[in-house]
Amino acid sequence: MTDTTETHEHDHETPPQGAISDFGIDTTSQSTGEAVRDYWARVRGGELGSLPALLGLVVLLIVFSALSPTFFTLGNLANLLQQGASITIIAMGLVFVLLLGEIDLSAGTASGVTAAVMALHLINNGNLLGGMGDTVFYVFCGLLVLAIVLAVIMKIWAGAVLSAIALVIAAVGIPANAWLEMLLAVCVGAAIGSITGFLVAKVGIPSFVVTLALFLVWGGVVLQFIGDGGTLGLRDDTIFNVANGNLNFVGSWVLFVVAVGGYAAVVLTRHFSRLRKGLVAQPTSLVLAKIGALAVLAAVITYALSLNRAPSNLVIIEGVPYVVPLVLVLLVIGTFVLDRTSYGRHVYAVGGNKEAARRAGINVERIRMSVFVIASSAAAIGAIVYSSKVGSVDPNAGGGNTLLLSVGAAVIGGTSLFGGKGRLRDAVIGGAVLAIIQNGMGLLKQPAAVVFIVTGLVLLLAASVDALSRRRAATAAR
Repeated sequence: MTDTTETHEHDHETPPQGAISDFGIDTTSQSTGEAVRDYWARVRGGELGSLPALLGLVVLLIVFSALSPTFFTLGNLANLLQQGASITIIAMGLVFVLLLGEIDLSAGTASGVTAAVMALHLINNGNLLGGMGDTVFYVFCGLLVLAIVLAVIMKIWAGAVLSAIALVIAAVGIPANAWLEMLLAVCVGAAIGSITGFLVAKVGIPSFVVTLALFLVWGGVVLQFIGDGGTLGLRDDTIFNVANGNLNFVGSWVLFVVAVGGYAAVVLTRHFSRLRKGLVAQPTSLVLAKIGALAVLAAVITYALSLNRAPSNLVIIEGVPYVVPLVLVLLVIGTFVLDRTSYGRHVYAVGGNKEAARRAGINVERIRMSVFVIASSAAAIGAIVYSSKVGSVDPNAGGGNTLLLSVGAAVIGGTSLFGGKGRLRDAVIGGAVLAIIQNGMGLLKQPAAVVFIVTGLVLLLAASVDALSRRRAATAAR
């Protein structure tokens, strides 16, 4: 009895060292050495994040710049940004789905449907009934009504409103306008996502099965809209400029100031807020170094793109492509939603442990449905960018390797296929990796077979790194 009492008294008087260190790490500031050691410890523990993709990006830049003298030319730099934009945007939407451990195999062909509807509305001056034919038009409107009803049932108000806007535009026959066409495409994407999400979340069909079936369905719908062998031209300057236009000199540098200044303001505000509250924060010098490095890189790219890159002196092509601010805006909005809102925390919670999230009071079904609405809406924006780039919509729109590259971009960037881990920036980094591979291989005049093989191997490597890092993290947690 005496020994036991003494032991309890000793335990009460001297808390375990683990408890002290755990408490201390939440109330002290880190030095540069501590921050580096902490990061290295997390990497060794399996928390790799985007590190493999960033290292791969550097390697690819070095290899292709050494093998191709035209890789680092101004024209190719701008072309890289424009080439990878559509896949990157679709991948950004898929990150939301992957965070739940789900998959959307229909994102590619769904984007094709939205592009086809946009093109039909444009070339028929708003008369979708005449462009589609009576039966197809009424079925199309019926699906929009269904999407509205399903979204209302699940209280996905954004999906319901956007689907209703698509129905109004289609039924009223509003005359063609470039901005209206792009809005219609996004609204149709939201309607597609509402139907897909309901089947997965409420009906309970596995997302793999639902989206595989819809992959085929939407592919057939695109073929029905356009016709076998047909092509719908997008002869509109506004739509053409989405992927092919550029900011002027002043606009390019304004974008630089806004982007870098905004990033610095957010990072420094959060950093000093943590310091004031006594929470762990990286050394101020390290934070400033990150901001400075980003500012220098952005300044170099902006300066390079502000120069005339036209192959002939008779034409002037300069400025940052419009797709750059488009991707940045989507990245900022999506990152804010995931990192700074209760909805974002619920997405991570459901992806980490669905049952625990349900017991915590989170509406799991609503969260699961909502991510498909986001993914299909983002796929529609990606379709707008791609259609603008090529200037038309054909029966293969959204098919081929669109889906594979989009999922690959998210996974290569660091988003886990198992759910619960990933950031929106992963899609941007992964999209850059794939764009460089496609572009570099093209400059080296490699056949399509080699490009597919290399891209597939890179995706396989990224998936392997993800699986091994999760195993490492699980082992370290024991």
